[in-house]
Amino acid sequence: MPDWYVYIVSNNARTLYTGITDDLPKRVKQHKDRTYDNAFTARYTFNKLVYYEPAANKRSAALREKRIKKWPRAKRVDLIVSINPNWEDLSQRFDLGRLLQ
Repeated sequence: MPDWYVYIVSNNARTLYTGITDDLPKRVKQHKDRTYDNAFTARYTFNKLVYYEPAANKRSAALREKRIKKWPRAKRVDLIVSINPNWEDLSQRFDLGRLLQ
């Protein structure tokens, strides 16, 4: 797996949250488990990974995240649909059950 990722998680209302991480499966599991109780993603049940892309390093991931966050919602939705037209939970590609044990 690459060192860094830019990712978008969503909830049943299709609200979007964009972030970066150096451990995508672990970070998605944290969102699903609501590891940080008071976090925006926990309060609004962000539990579905709908988009991710690799980044070469932390700096490029942060720059891409910042760019995506400035986009209008429609452009972010187009980005998601370009690889995930049915808004499926892409985290099912990972064995999240074995993480953090």
